[in-house]
Amino acid sequence: MKRDHHWLTSGAFAVFCGTTKETLRHYKNMGLLSPVHRGDNGYFYYDMEQFYDFYAISIFRQTGTPLEKIRLCLQGQDVSETLSLLQEQQDRLETERKKLEQMEFVLSGAMRNLELGAVPDMVPQIAFFEQEHLLALPVEELEGVVPLTAGEDERLIVVLEQCLALCRQHGVQTDFQLGAIHSSDGQAGPGDISHLYIRVKEKADSPYYIEKPAGEYVHLCCRGKWDISEGYGVLRKYILEQNLKTTGDFYACDLAGFILNGVEKNAASMISARLCHSEK
Repeated sequence: MKRDHHWLTSGAFAVFCGTTKETLRHYKNMGLLSPVHRGDNGYFYYDMEQFYDFYAISIFRQTGTPLEKIRLCLQGQDVSETLSLLQEQQDRLETERKKLEQMEFVLSGAMRNLELGAVPDMVPQIAFFEQEHLLALPVEELEGVVPLTAGEDERLIVVLEQCLALCRQHGVQTDFQLGAIHSSDGQAGPGDISHLYIRVKEKADSPYYIEKPAGEYVHLCCRGKWDISEGYGVLRKYILEQNLKTTGDFYACDLAGFILNGVEKNAASMISARLCHSEK
């Protein structure tokens, strides 16, 4: 049975494909996609089924394939070559997807941190915190890596290097938020630092993985200063005065991070501890 053809002018075909006549003209000049019918009036027309050819070209273009490579692939009609090209583009898309996920995690984390840092300075608050995933390095391990004479910046670089190496090793993404874990001193306050950590997107199959549980937390923001030791005293006093009971470790983390922490006046850090019976 003879199939009825549905011929379209270049303008109508461009509208149907969501493109422009200029793009179709460029594809025609390259020998990539040409009209298949010439009418008695001398005008050229596209077959409606050529939409699928245009769609295939669009998919390849969006994954960064050069037009000449697309032309050779479509003209050759070689299954193995086409499959190889599709696999190449799929790998490229997967790489881009991971990059976008990383960017989204970093940006959402930065926005969350800046919002947390907007509370009054040195005023304890109580709020519900979502679960967080951490890769935490025990302090005793770092002592064997960082020289005793090292300055704070040098120590920070070593911690970042160690944590980023763990992220690469376990294939997890980080938003680069650094923090410290203090065990409780048994007197409503934090004791010595036990771990230094970096926040990651998901649980990692690593001995360095630690979960910061979801729940109600008492927390305090310290702004405009690198030294947050005063904040520990203020938080401890508040916990005692309000007769609050905390459970687990205390956490201290940098909130301003790489966005605002270039100068001390923009520094923002948070100290927090989970309240007993705070699970939801």
